[in-house]
Amino acid sequence: QVQLVESGGGLVQAGGSLRVSCAASGGTFSNYYMGWFRQAPGKEREFVAAISWSGKTTYYADSVKGRFAISRDNAKNTVYLQMNSLKPEDTAVYYCAIAGALARPTTNEYDYWGQGTQVTVSS
Repeated sequence: QVQLVESGGGLVQAGGSLRVSCAASGGTFSNYYMGWFRQAPGKEREFVAAISWSGKTTYYADSVKGRFAISRDNAKNTVYLQMNSLKPEDTAVYYCAIAGALARPTTNEYDYWGQGTQVTVSS
């Protein structure tokens, strides 16, 4: 059974940095995209970033481009999201997810999801 476990969320001041991690287990994840989504209170879940299996291709939402960086370590089945220059509007529950190679990585076409980790940015 595939499991995704996020960690690293917390409270940070505006302008600060935070790195969240997501460890996958229970499957073979070759040729899978790994992605990050977020959901703020009262809002729909939205795409944040995604990365191809090789790590050579990355995708970002316009709202985080230039501030966030996604990376992965296939030996550890782990994906990371480095978040810099954080803003109060980045406050949300952050979810990681895994999608097959034929998925559109910036959409919700993901097969497995984590339980989420809270990121709160104070002004």
